[in-house]
Amino acid sequence: MSRRATLVIGWTLALLASAGFARLGLWQQHRAVEKEHLLAQVGQVLGKREAMPLSTANDAARATAYDWAQGRGRFLDAPPFMLDNQQREGRVGVHAYAAFQPDAGAPLLVDLGWLPMGNDRVLPKIALPQGDMSVRGLLVPPPSAGLRMGAPMARQGDAWLVVRLEPAVVAKELKLPALAPRVLRLDPTLPIGYTRDLELLVNTLPPDRHRGYAVQWFGLALTVLVIAVVLTFRRSRR
Repeated sequence: MSRRATLVIGWTLALLASAGFARLGLWQQHRAVEKEHLLAQVGQVLGKREAMPLSTANDAARATAYDWAQGRGRFLDAPPFMLDNQQREGRVGVHAYAAFQPDAGAPLLVDLGWLPMGNDRVLPKIALPQGDMSVRGLLVPPPSAGLRMGAPMARQGDAWLVVRLEPAVVAKELKLPALAPRVLRLDPTLPIGYTRDLELLVNTLPPDRHRGYAVQWFGLALTVLVIAVVLTFRRSRR
């Protein structure tokens, strides 16, 4: 193979690799900006706490929005749903969700909070609040599903162990016509439920981490180009 052909192939591979790394860096930078906008939006909602009715959770046009909501209703007599692999302060546990029927509007899932789960993988027992009550909190999209591999949920005793919280699948299991596309994260000051807060990025990367990864990818893109230049000049001197 001629020297010219070698240079063409080498630089083609270097440029492709560098472009790929740069693209990954841009993606990480984009995710950082997205999450900053999300945190700013939620910060405004939590700052004002202007309560909307719970029926707002069923508004398809706001399925990805964040709203403070309040209303009365009751928890349905149905098994709770335990979202697996939820970390808190370095411990692994589950988030407990239960179906709630507002006085007006479609039923929705309520995040009752976090509970630890031992190495035996036995689900913790929870007691659902009984009777008519008032609830309030932050309406949010369901937790990110990630890779959709395998069944989203499996029955374990008196509860469901869930790896993906999909309202349509949950509604089918509960024999309900539908569930609202958003879930309610309870106000931590309410005297029901378990350990909880309104932090949104507990089990995912914050903006600063995304920017850190972006710098690494951009650095790899630059490194590939520098190596290509160095190797090119070395071959030209021979």
